[in-house]
Amino acid sequence: MIHGESHKISRSGWLRAAVLGANDGIVSTASLLTGVAAANSSSHSLLLAGVAGVVAGAMSMATGEYVSVSSQADTERAAIAEEQAELEENFQAETHELASIYVHRGLSRELAHEVATALMKHDALDAHTRDELGISDTSTARPLQAALFSAGSFTLGAVIPFAAALLHQGIAGIVIAALLALIILGAVAARAGGAPVLRSVIRVSFWSSLAMALSGVTGALFGHFAA
Repeated sequence: MIHGESHKISRSGWLRAAVLGANDGIVSTASLLTGVAAANSSSHSLLLAGVAGVVAGAMSMATGEYVSVSSQADTERAAIAEEQAELEENFQAETHELASIYVHRGLSRELAHEVATALMKHDALDAHTRDELGISDTSTARPLQAALFSAGSFTLGAVIPFAAALLHQGIAGIVIAALLALIILGAVAARAGGAPVLRSVIRVSFWSSLAMALSGVTGALFGHFAA
């Protein structure tokens, strides 16, 4: 029988990148616009800052995700190559090592050795990659996927506070639009990942409000002293 059961953990890779991108898009753009608006800038300067922030932020997210996840992928490939070399050098010792892992997980020594022997005959490298290194299809680094999801979700998130600025809603309108979007995002992300919704909403709302408040204060102080 083929194992076809689906688990929420399989979404962790793209969900993390998408939520991080959207959250950063909303918070960073709203904070930027709040700070610029608090400095008594003109509407033209506010919108220009918003456009620059959206483009720069999306590119930064894509680049950062691609580089960091690529580094993770390089590390995984190096570890797998090292494991392959160890298998070629001493197959028997690697079988005992795999069996000891299963013993620590609760199997008897006899059963652990039987399971390890069977898995080593089937696909030794896959067994060690999964059970010794902890690398699986679910956790494997995918740089391009992470970069695209981060950049796309950042842009979608940034559009919300930018639209409030474009409609001349002022600081209050920008903050309210951002917080509403963040609450919805936190709830949807928690649902998709099977996490507690209220905890997620409170966490994202608190830290995002703090970021926007500090940006507003900084902008107001800069506008005051630069005037």
